[in-house]
Amino acid sequence: MEMTTEKDGLFEDPNFTADDSALFSDYTTPLSRLTGKVTWLRPEQICKSPCLLPDDLTEAYPKQGILGDCWLLCACNMLLKSRYLLDKVMPPGQCVWGQRGYTGQFRFQFWRNGNWTEVRIDDRLPCIYSKPCFSRCHCPKAFWVSLLEKAYAKLHGSYERLWAGQVCEAVVDLSGGVAERWSLKKSVNTPEGRSLFPELSEEIRKQSYICCCVHDAPTGTSEQGQFHALSVMEWKDVKTSAGAIVQLLQIRNPWGRRCWEGAWTERGTGWTLLDPSCSADLLGHTKEGEFWIDQCEFQQKFDEVTVGYPISEDHHLQSIYTGSILTHTQQVGGSWVKGYSAGGCRNNSSYSSNPKFWLKVREGGEVLISLLQHGPWSSQQISKKGQSVGSTHQHPYYQAIALHIWKVDKKRFNLTRTVNSIPSASSHTHTYEREVVVHTHLSAGLYLVVPSTFLQGAQGHFLLRVHSTCPTYLSAVKVSVQQEERVGGGEWDMASVSGCWTVGCTAGGGRNFPSHGQNPHVPLIVTYDPGGTNVKVMLRQHSPENALHAIGFHIYKVPGEVDCMEISGTVCPVVSCVPHSHSQEVSIQCRLPPAGYVILPSTYQPGCSAEYTLTITQKIPRKAISCQEHLGQAVQETSHVSVMGL
Repeated sequence: MEMTTEKDGLFEDPNFTADDSALFSDYTTPLSRLTGKVTWLRPEQICKSPCLLPDDLTEAYPKQGILGDCWLLCACNMLLKSRYLLDKVMPPGQCVWGQRGYTGQFRFQFWRNGNWTEVRIDDRLPCIYSKPCFSRCHCPKAFWVSLLEKAYAKLHGSYERLWAGQVCEAVVDLSGGVAERWSLKKSVNTPEGRSLFPELSEEIRKQSYICCCVHDAPTGTSEQGQFHALSVMEWKDVKTSAGAIVQLLQIRNPWGRRCWEGAWTERGTGWTLLDPSCSADLLGHTKEGEFWIDQCEFQQKFDEVTVGYPISEDHHLQSIYTGSILTHTQQVGGSWVKGYSAGGCRNNSSYSSNPKFWLKVREGGEVLISLLQHGPWSSQQISKKGQSVGSTHQHPYYQAIALHIWKVDKKRFNLTRTVNSIPSASSHTHTYEREVVVHTHLSAGLYLVVPSTFLQGAQGHFLLRVHSTCPTYLSAVKVSVQQEERVGGGEWDMASVSGCWTVGCTAGGGRNFPSHGQNPHVPLIVTYDPGGTNVKVMLRQHSPENALHAIGFHIYKVPGEVDCMEISGTVCPVVSCVPHSHSQEVSIQCRLPPAGYVILPSTYQPGCSAEYTLTITQKIPRKAISCQEHLGQAVQETSHVSVMGL
């Protein structure tokens, strides 16, 4: 356990220190105004008798501070609806203030790219005038929100990186589930707009998590700023004095203030339509930061909703469309690699080179398929203050992605004809989202699933997930399509190996250092030399763009029949990818005679900790599949960006 101590013996996190490096990443948000004004205090220095959660959970709701992370706080409300998820994210049994064994350290778990990741923090919180300046609990003595927010900031690299985000991403990170975004307005994706009300049954409305977002400030509502997210807490069907049914929604604003000027404010005209006792009951159960709104106003005033699928204690999702339990779950990872499997959208003739997966449906049923691209930050690599995060002109973090699914009769099928036909199901458009979701009903049979980016050559790692009511089996397609390079016979075969450089163990550094041989050893066996390039190696580090290490690799020939070898300064590599470069990935193409080899990926400086993926592509003696696409008409691909934040 990594731990430093001060004179009182309490834990101080050396990887997320209580200073400006934890607050800021690039000083580009309004948070930069706090430079030099923040002090760090433990809860016992802030109030008497602090606790994690209040006895009354109605006092446990988050209240937003001066950090623009309403999207995270709305997702936190989901945890208060499910004790199972709350205990998953904030494991129970931790020693708190006033208890024997308290050390000032707390543990949280977040779901990232397919796995639950533990984050440990100390309990020093950023304060101004001795009060927490960021998110806190409505009960001033409860600190679960402030500590969870700090752990989530550590996961992302700083508090500043929590300024603006998507509710759906936070919902997935706090549940390991699936969330969908629905536009309530006319758009390219939904020509008539989409109503929340017919989509969800009364039972699902109670069990699922729903958040509503506004993109523009409504007229006369100065407190309701642009890009703000709020939580839907409750639904009520009430009868007016005239006998009509009105559906009311109770909304919670994470600012902790009632900010609405519709017909259902405290003195609004809507309440005069109801029996006075009904009005008094609803208003009497309205807490700070909550207000009521009717279905018509909701549809008019809000721009979109996020709906999180309910999760049972046995980890199964419940369909928000049918209420069915999706009892079968599987996930498989993959990568888009430039020059090999980054074929772009269906407008490109290279589309068929994208990664491909078989989905075998044993019997018909409801199927939910999601494509989640890995974010820009590794779950294990916490960055420090540095340069701004690298970006594209469309979106600073993600590629535009989509998912298409075709039913095929058998595994020996015509790939070109299949991908030129109308899909059985798809996400329709490429969008700049972390995850796209396809909900459908599939009959028994075999399906081809193709995840793609909009731009050809766009690289990245992704996770494909399937949740279904029926038995399914998801697997990668083993065959490869013809590549641009046609040197000799055969086709290209790719394999990926993930690993990490660990300080004191496998972080040996470059060949200039005697510890170089401690780096990970990745075996490579070359059996086929058609002439020309027969091996391609790509090394990608999973580090933030502002905290990249200088990386490279060396390929050594293994002497004789020895399965492993010691690498010393006297052993020369046959191929090297140097000098080490401060880039996300480095690669090389080469020709290697048939033999056994070992690849040593490394950072230049020893003692640098990071995760990496090594992708090895080599020629194998099989006839390549010709796969050129000629679409009859261009596929219209659209994208949109919408970030919730303030």
